[in-house]
Amino acid sequence: MDLFNEGTDWAKALKPLIAKYREEKHPLDYQNLYQLLVMVVLSAQDSDAHINKIAPKLFTEFPDMKALAKADEDSLLPFVEEVRFHGNKMKWLLEIAGIIKEDKNIPVTMKELTALKGIGRKSANVIMREAEVKAEGIMVDLHVVRVAPRLGIAKSDKADKIEKEMMEVLPQSIWSEVGLAISFLGREICRPTNPKHEECLLSQVCGYCKITKGDC
Repeated sequence: MDLFNEGTDWAKALKPLIAKYREEKHPLDYQNLYQLLVMVVLSAQDSDAHINKIAPKLFTEFPDMKALAKADEDSLLPFVEEVRFHGNKMKWLLEIAGIIKEDKNIPVTMKELTALKGIGRKSANVIMREAEVKAEGIMVDLHVVRVAPRLGIAKSDKADKIEKEMMEVLPQSIWSEVGLAISFLGREICRPTNPKHEECLLSQVCGYCKITKGDC
């Protein structure tokens, strides 16, 4: 079902949504950039809630990048063994720590972040948003993959293509905020089943609402 709405002024339409969620912190409960980087690596194909649960003990043992750089798989395993695909993730984190060595060296550009094992564009966009640097892309997580095509702002069902489509129609000034705003919409309102059309700030421009409900 193609809901793509080429005539919509998406920058204008998304303003209320961005305003609602602009001050929201990412659902990963981190305290600094080091913790966020570790948590985004661990959260791939796992849930934010699960990573939030295991993180306190992990960061008590390894409070910063310098401490993590001194770890090995045996010392790290007890703190991440419940995480999905923890074997690969341990290797990635230890390699990252060996490269970065100290918190002050954590990069905040797309090129440098995506050069690190376990960090793709989605994770890099999250880190850059929370670091409050100029956005070089739009964060597209599983919620955005579902919601963006429903709205009609993108045609694809692939994260990289959705990001590119959104970047083409939205000004760079809102890239940093729009991905997480749409993600929160997906978490709270535009659920996979029974989306709450009556509570949605975007129902008037949403292609999915118009087709499924008819009176948006």
